[in-house]
Amino acid sequence: MTTPQTPNLSFLATIDVAVGQPVEVGETAEGHRRIIPIIGGTVQGPALSGKVLPAGADFQILKSETVTELQAQYAIETNDGDRIYVSNFGLRSGSAEDIASLVRGESVPPERIYFRCSPRLSSAGERWAWLGSKIIVGTGERHPDAVRLNLFVVE
Repeated sequence: MTTPQTPNLSFLATIDVAVGQPVEVGETAEGHRRIIPIIGGTVQGPALSGKVLPAGADFQILKSETVTELQAQYAIETNDGDRIYVSNFGLRSGSAEDIASLVRGESVPPERIYFRCSPRLSSAGERWAWLGSKIIVGTGERHPDAVRLNLFVVE
């Protein structure tokens, strides 16, 4: 049996998402729920550049002391004026102490947190329609007032 070929990744963009104060929903059957408002940001990359619109949120479920499921929904506006809808599923994990620090809004070195995501991007504009036919994966970093995502297209 031959070893399957590893897919190539092409860098798409870095998205710096500015976030507001969390809305604590509390303990539910699924885990502790939080809503993090998305208030703006920037998109910079060789294939995609623009801004994050101040609309949307990151809906989080703290599944345990060490694992958080993330589902962010927001829009970006490209430098040429087109809008792209982003629906991004992510997982963040780390030690119980580091996750508790992030929840309190404290800084944790990104290398101590596993943060991966798989966003779906869609646009009404013809120029960006190709984004809906590609798998995109990313790495993330949580900072006290922002999230940084580095996104890659799976070729």
